[in-house]
Amino acid sequence: MTLCAREILFESVMCTGKIILAGGSGFLGRTLGKWLTTRDCEIVVLSRQPRVFEFGRTVCWDAHSLGSWAEELEDAAALINLAGRSVNCRYHARNRRQMMDSRILSTRVLGQAVRQCASAPPVWLNSSTATIYKHTFDAPHDEAGMLGATPEARDAFSIEVAQAWEAEFEQAETPSTRKVTLRTAMVFGDEPGGVFEVLRRLTRFGLGGKMGHGRQYVSWIHAADFCRAIEWLIDNSNAEGIYNICAPNPISNAEMMATFRQTFGVPIGLPAARWMLEIGAFFLRTETELIIKSRRVIPARIMAEGFTFLYPQMETALADLGPAEHAA
Repeated sequence: MTLCAREILFESVMCTGKIILAGGSGFLGRTLGKWLTTRDCEIVVLSRQPRVFEFGRTVCWDAHSLGSWAEELEDAAALINLAGRSVNCRYHARNRRQMMDSRILSTRVLGQAVRQCASAPPVWLNSSTATIYKHTFDAPHDEAGMLGATPEARDAFSIEVAQAWEAEFEQAETPSTRKVTLRTAMVFGDEPGGVFEVLRRLTRFGLGGKMGHGRQYVSWIHAADFCRAIEWLIDNSNAEGIYNICAPNPISNAEMMATFRQTFGVPIGLPAARWMLEIGAFFLRTETELIIKSRRVIPARIMAEGFTFLYPQMETALADLGPAEHAA
């Protein structure tokens, strides 16, 4: 069953009106855009290219300078910014610059566009990342958790980007628009291009063993709960500031891979030692930080304020997503 088919079974809040979605071409943007098509709202996707999206009309922008696209923000019900170059790459100088600039400049120009609106969106949700918290094997991080880089995790650049991104968002002056920072964890969904697709493939090829020592924590969220959380934050006028967007039960990498094997009926999963991960990351043009960092994050604020998860446990999340692949 696809995400769009599944969601109609669930009772959730209903956001209406015009939704401005920056970064609609990526995995998260497509996931959220398709979800929102089932709501009584118009979706306007800000895109660098004149693409055709099944879930909304496209307005071109360059993600760093004001233009006619900014007129779309007038009378919009919400602005959602998911724009930013993928972190799934090698962190050489050019990619680092693009990763930083794509986040900072898009956030900056959206702030300028909101400020010049006669009737600004009442809420602006801006993406961030749960990787902003310190690498830890101890108590989980809520929204007040410790930030900063750790040499063992090799995450200094990622932390630098995340903190600069959030600082740019915080500095945006939007007196009539409440701002929500989305510290989002790994999202599992059946839209192509996501991490679930990669882990499922590794598992089915017998490579679904623990990665490194396997003790590093994985914070995650089912795509349906990600979309429901976005709706909840839009519709709840008191929601403002930083929110961890993740399931309430992070698990170790070893436990996660065991759950993948159980879900897909694969009895054996070859483990990958640290040196193997380094070699694999080089050939896949990515970074081992995405695997070895221990992200133990919990969604304390949104739960305390009344949000409930459909998929709080990894077992039920994968059980829901697994059959979709078999049926495809």
